[in-house]
Amino acid sequence: MPVRTIQSFLKLQSASGILLMIAAAAALVCANVPGVARWYQLLLDVPIEVRLGALELNKNFLLIVNDGLMAIFFLLVGLEIKREILDGELSDRRQMTLPVVAAIGGVAIPALIFLWFTQDDPVGRAGWAIPAATDIAFSLGILSMLGKRVPIALKVFLTAVAVVDDLGAIGIIALFYTSKLSLLAFSLGTIGMVVLAILNRRRVTHLGVYLLVGAIIWVCVLKSGVHATIAGVSLGFAIPLRATDADGHSPLRRLEHLLHPYVAFMILPLFAFVNSGVSFRGIGADVLFGPVSLGIAGGLLIGKTLGVFGFSALAIVTRIASLPKGTSWGSLFGVSILTGVGFTMSLFIGMLAFEGAAPEYAAATRFGVFGGSIVAGLIGFKVLSITLPKDPADSVSA
Repeated sequence: MPVRTIQSFLKLQSASGILLMIAAAAALVCANVPGVARWYQLLLDVPIEVRLGALELNKNFLLIVNDGLMAIFFLLVGLEIKREILDGELSDRRQMTLPVVAAIGGVAIPALIFLWFTQDDPVGRAGWAIPAATDIAFSLGILSMLGKRVPIALKVFLTAVAVVDDLGAIGIIALFYTSKLSLLAFSLGTIGMVVLAILNRRRVTHLGVYLLVGAIIWVCVLKSGVHATIAGVSLGFAIPLRATDADGHSPLRRLEHLLHPYVAFMILPLFAFVNSGVSFRGIGADVLFGPVSLGIAGGLLIGKTLGVFGFSALAIVTRIASLPKGTSWGSLFGVSILTGVGFTMSLFIGMLAFEGAAPEYAAATRFGVFGGSIVAGLIGFKVLSITLPKDPADSVSA
């Protein structure tokens, strides 16, 4: 991937991370200020209905964001993962090894720490995957505060780990967070995915055709009981990367470029706003500092650090991989701590894990995600500020 392309992507993600922080803070204020909290809840409950003949979609505003707009986010995730695998940092086996190994550790160790905390809570154990994800926008936003001291290879490593994390999270959602399955709807969705594969195989480059089939798949998957985000990812994987349209453009790169601003500056901040507003009225310390919140915070802060850095160190020491160019063990440790900034994907998985559970679980989830992410961000920033070269000329800058 050209350096200029990487720089543009990182700048966009960094700006999005700042906006996400503002949206999350605004939601917490709205949910806890008397008077405002009522209007905030009314917004979330606004009914939205779409009817086409016998087909009916009836959701409130919160679910439209989580099931609908977030499918667009996952479409973008699918596009990014495909591009990284075919033409990006994950296309070179030598460069791919370290972030893949690091991401495996960053999923497994946080999950084990969470399960240790919640071993006596059968409902709470359902959230084992919450601390397994890294929020690319937030983590890169923090990393960008160190400016040109950060080697481009370190930013690329963090991005690649987050991309592999996303791929793992998608698999987890599909396998472990699926409600009752409608075989008819799921079969129709699967047929739609086969159609996408045929279109790709025949090198069809018209985006409208893919988006129409993708919309049909989204409805089928939504009705099947499998979370609709899988439809977005499947569509992203099907969009051609190397074929070119009549204008000589790659359909995947064109759609990715088109979606980035809307996802970064509208969909993700809106998701943060509607999902971060938890009221702490009536919630005691036993919930806020209970096994679920401590498991999430511990998984993000300790688990991600141990998993990402420990597995990376093992890969480097055994010469399976090497340190990213221009980095040191200290800066690798610092960026490993930053992977504990979970936020968006952690909140999303928490929403699925505790759907229908007591409200206390939602409060504990948000408290654990916010607490763990904030502490991981602060410590990671401090470690990097100490370990990175003071003179940007001493590193391969971005």
